[in-house]
Amino acid sequence: MEILKIIWIIFQVLVGYHLFLPLILLLIWLVVKRKPEEVSDLPENDYAIIVTAYQQTTLVPDVVKSIQKLNYNNYLVYIVADNCEDISNLQFNDDKIIVLKPETVLSSNTRSHFYAIHHFKREHKYLTIIDSDNLVTPNYLTELDKVFARGFVAIQGVRAAKNLNSTYACLDAASDIYYRFIDRELLFNAGSSAALSGSGMAFTVQLYRDCLEHLVIDGAGFDKVFQLEIQRRNLRVAFAERAVVFDEKTSKADQLVKQRARWINTWFKYAGQGYGLVISGITKFSWNQFIYGLFFTRPPLFILLFLSFFCFAVDVFIDHVAAFVWFCGAVSFVFCFFVSLAYFRTPKVIYSALFNVPVFMFYQVISLFKSKQANKISVATEHYHDSTGDNQMEEIK
Repeated sequence: MEILKIIWIIFQVLVGYHLFLPLILLLIWLVVKRKPEEVSDLPENDYAIIVTAYQQTTLVPDVVKSIQKLNYNNYLVYIVADNCEDISNLQFNDDKIIVLKPETVLSSNTRSHFYAIHHFKREHKYLTIIDSDNLVTPNYLTELDKVFARGFVAIQGVRAAKNLNSTYACLDAASDIYYRFIDRELLFNAGSSAALSGSGMAFTVQLYRDCLEHLVIDGAGFDKVFQLEIQRRNLRVAFAERAVVFDEKTSKADQLVKQRARWINTWFKYAGQGYGLVISGITKFSWNQFIYGLFFTRPPLFILLFLSFFCFAVDVFIDHVAAFVWFCGAVSFVFCFFVSLAYFRTPKVIYSALFNVPVFMFYQVISLFKSKQANKISVATEHYHDSTGDNQMEEIK
């Protein structure tokens, strides 16, 4: 019985600290919020903008149009149309746009990225990764330059909601805003590394090659692998709050289930390696590795909430003090969630959608049961939203 009690306590600690850690970082943020010095009149760097498309190219012309509106000149765009039968809509009268159609199906983000890298027209210093459903803001590269000028070699920008055309899209955007504030703004401000999120990110070409060129990464989760490689080198990913891309949010239930199944599969695959970062942070006295390792192990929010409720329900009968701690943890989580929404001036339509959180969680439970076969069910998210419509510019501070 004593062994079971110890195991129960360890299990509760491993789950429960995820509820309190955001509040701790929020308190650090309130005390030592860092305001980087404004820099201007920087020379333009040479960027490779890699746009990846898998099977679908419908939205690619829109992302190209947004790129062509950049207040920047020194870049080339590499569109990798993987497994796309018809690329007749990818005709651009612009020398800066290079369309690449691989001879064989790649079915991998990193393979698409390196296909572009191996077909570079010149030796670029930096690369930035944009999804086919994204739209970039005119000052995107300019804002990246400001952060690179501070000595960072990896940057995660903001992925704001491009569409809020359904309840699912609004709730997807809400969770993204929470992660943006906690895992990027607060974590980076606390002296660790902002979390990567698949697109709207930029690196030195050399760092990307050093970290990933020797690895074979199948399925989703290349950003997780890349993050681990960066953290193992004890480098930091900077958060660029003003480098904004608009990202399509899931607008249909089937789309949500397939996407979340891939994400859950990725978490089960890589989360355990976060404890290695924690141990490395302790042995090497690296705050960056230690605190990020704690965050890297966090389960998807719906799993965290289910586990927390389970622990609370059990402790109500066996340990009232522990039950009270779980209640405080829930209050802490909800408080930080609404602070994140307020910080990024979230549109009212997202607040209204929060009443449908139970439905959103139900579909994620379905995703959990499909996660084992996630990469066989779908390789990439299907896009349905007409990108010419409703950019949510008011979401950006």
